[in-house]
Amino acid sequence: MTSAKQSLPRLLSFFQRPSLSMQLMAVGLVITVVFILIAILTPAFQAWGWLQDPTASLINPIHEPPGSSHWFGTSNQGYDVFSRTLFGSQAALKVVLLATTLSLIIGVPLGLVSGYLGGRLDRILLFLMDTIYTLPGLLLSVTLAFVVGRGILNAAIALSISYIPQYYRVVRNHTASVKTELFIEAAQAMGASPSRVLSRYLFLNVIQSVPVLFTLNAADAILILGGLGFLGLGLPEETPEWGHDLRQALDALPTGIWWTALFPGLAMTLLVVGLSLLGEGLSELINPRWRSSR
Repeated sequence: MTSAKQSLPRLLSFFQRPSLSMQLMAVGLVITVVFILIAILTPAFQAWGWLQDPTASLINPIHEPPGSSHWFGTSNQGYDVFSRTLFGSQAALKVVLLATTLSLIIGVPLGLVSGYLGGRLDRILLFLMDTIYTLPGLLLSVTLAFVVGRGILNAAIALSISYIPQYYRVVRNHTASVKTELFIEAAQAMGASPSRVLSRYLFLNVIQSVPVLFTLNAADAILILGGLGFLGLGLPEETPEWGHDLRQALDALPTGIWWTALFPGLAMTLLVVGLSLLGEGLSELINPRWRSSR
C-alpha cells in the first residue's frame, strides 16, 4: 500500500513538468484513441452510406488509383481500399483486446500465487513460463493458429499464449519482493488469510507495471496478427484485415499498384507507433528511474 500512496505525488510532479516522453505519450494516446473511435464508428459509417461494403468485390473499376470516387483506390480484387482499411482497425483491435486481456487474466493471478507461495508450485510454473517465453512469439502464434483454426477468438487465443509468461514473470518477481515488506508481515501476524493478503495488500503494489505491459503487448500483437494474416492464418479471408490485404497487395506491387499496400501498411504502422509511445510514456510515469534527461 505504501508504494501505491507514493504514486500520487509522483503523478502530479510528472504532469507539472512535462518531459519529451510525456509529450510523446500524449501523441500515442491521441493516435490510439483515433483508431478506437474509427473501430467503433465504422459500422455506423457504413449504415449511413458513407462507406462501401468491405467484402463486396466491385466488377468495375479494378485497381483504380486513389481519387474522388475511391479515396484510397481499389484493389486488384475489386475491393474498396478505404473501406477495408477502416474495417481492418476494428478486426485488429478486437483480436488484440481479447488477446491481451486473456493473457492478463491468466498471467497476473498465476504470478501472484506463485510469488507469494513459492515452493514446488513456484518452480513448476517458473519452468513452464520460461519455456514458453523462450519461443518466438510469431512462431508460437503460427503453430497455435494451425491448431485452433481461424476466427477472432481463435486468433486471440493463439496470440495470448505468448504474452502470459510476461505478465507472470513481472508480477511474480514483484510479489516475491514485496511479500517480505513489514506491512505484509504485519498483516500475516494479525491473522490475515493468504487470499486477503494477495487481494488487499499485494495486488495493488505489484500491479503498477501491468498497464505498461498491456500497451506494449498490444502493439506487438498488432504486428503478429498482421503476420498471421500475411501467411493466410488468423482471420477468415473475407474479413477485412491489414495483414491479409498486404498479402493480396504483394502480387500487385510489380505492376505499379502501390496504393493497395500503402494504406493498410500505414494504418498498421501508425497504430503500433501510437501504442508503443503510450506504453513508453506509462513506463516513465510509473517508474521515474527510467526517466531520461531533458
